[in-house]
Amino acid sequence: MKEININIKKRKDIAEIEQVLNNINKDFKLDEIKFVNLVIAVTEALINAIVHGNKNNPDKNVNISIKYDEKFLIIKIIDEGEGFKLDTVPDPTEQENIFKENGRGLFIMKSLVDNFEFISDKNGTTIILKMYK
Repeated sequence: MKEININIKKRKDIAEIEQVLNNINKDFKLDEIKFVNLVIAVTEALINAIVHGNKNNPDKNVNISIKYDEKFLIIKIIDEGEGFKLDTVPDPTEQENIFKENGRGLFIMKSLVDNFEFISDKNGTTIILKMYK
């Protein structure tokens, strides 16, 4: 299994992760649609971690672990925020939330990857995104 670990702090650093994913996919070879879906899900997770988890605090890191082999690719994104309960996030598909400008990130992530995991406590939030070949 191959593994890459990266820390970022700001939204502008997300482009670096997108390039890393492009390089990994040269080896992993997800089809184009699944790869685009993965990049969107990872971008959403990183934005959430930086903006909502770490509150744009440049002293806090977002840790990214990317592991892959010939069968699957796992991306773990960990912020240093205060955590939150998943059931407190409004459902973006409910009528009163349809036209809100935000609140869709988690829904998008879950919809675009093969497996989505969420772990959160007072020490931060971990999002795990998994894609199968």
